[in-house]
Amino acid sequence: MKSPLLTLPGAVPAEGVDEGVAAHYGDLFREQRALADGTGFVDLSHRGVVTVTGEDRLAWLHLLLTQHVSDLPAGQATEALILSANGHIEHALYLVDDGETVWAHVEPGTQEALIAYLESMKFFYKVEVADRTADIAVVHLPAGSIAEVPQGVVVRETPYGRDLFLPRADLEAYAAQAGPPAGILAYEALRVEQHRPRLGFETDHRTIPHELGWIGSAVHLQKGCYRGQETVARVQNLGKPPRRLVFLHLDGSEVHLPVAGTEVRLADDGPDGRKIGFITTSVRHHELGPVALALVKRNVAVDAPLVAGDTAAAQEVVVAP
Repeated sequence: MKSPLLTLPGAVPAEGVDEGVAAHYGDLFREQRALADGTGFVDLSHRGVVTVTGEDRLAWLHLLLTQHVSDLPAGQATEALILSANGHIEHALYLVDDGETVWAHVEPGTQEALIAYLESMKFFYKVEVADRTADIAVVHLPAGSIAEVPQGVVVRETPYGRDLFLPRADLEAYAAQAGPPAGILAYEALRVEQHRPRLGFETDHRTIPHELGWIGSAVHLQKGCYRGQETVARVQNLGKPPRRLVFLHLDGSEVHLPVAGTEVRLADDGPDGRKIGFITTSVRHHELGPVALALVKRNVAVDAPLVAGDTAAAQEVVVAP
């Protein structure tokens, strides 16, 4: 979905997964500072939107998701995952129930596969699943924002801000009164600062929830069975996920950021040292400078100096070993 806000002054289109919205509007650090101060908004209209209606919607989703949602109060936001039979992360959903409908936004382009899976699991339950991406756009307001929310718009209220499920036809009109726009790069910089994983960025085909710190926020440990629960329970009891997410402070003297997939090594092993991890997301932060998220082997010492490609990196614990 190509956003109409790409016609705003200074808009530079994003690339890759986030194609369709603006990477920035001419001043990345100003946009970051505005979001950090609780002003402006982020156009996330490229994200997929899926709804589930019907009287069994919460009980049914409770059987499929990693999160406890059978008694989810109306208006309470939550996150949930769908795992493979082996416990690997397949989908991440950002949910809210408005009393009649469960609304979820998901990574761009993943909604069709998600809906196909949900449809295959309906059986006798009274539920209807719909792809609302074509008519609903997601808009993010940062924490502390006092921007007006149009009447009737569904809102996900989180510690990081509010996600609005806005009619796509109203997107341009809302942008005109919501404050200065911030691009997806500013949003990503704050996401990295907040140590929040993102499907397809911090995950690969074998990622399990414990590695990313998704236990608690997206995985409930006291609920009934769901696909992949055996892996979650085993790792929780043994306490040994194979990898762990770390936050890296990168050497600011380097001109180029290490891109996603860049090998991470122990600094003491020299340039030919063995790979102990890889960069998942790297950004330039308006206060912290160049920083990144990375996945490293669980047994890497938490105080070990690292090297990402040719860039020195100091680690900060996100998931304890």
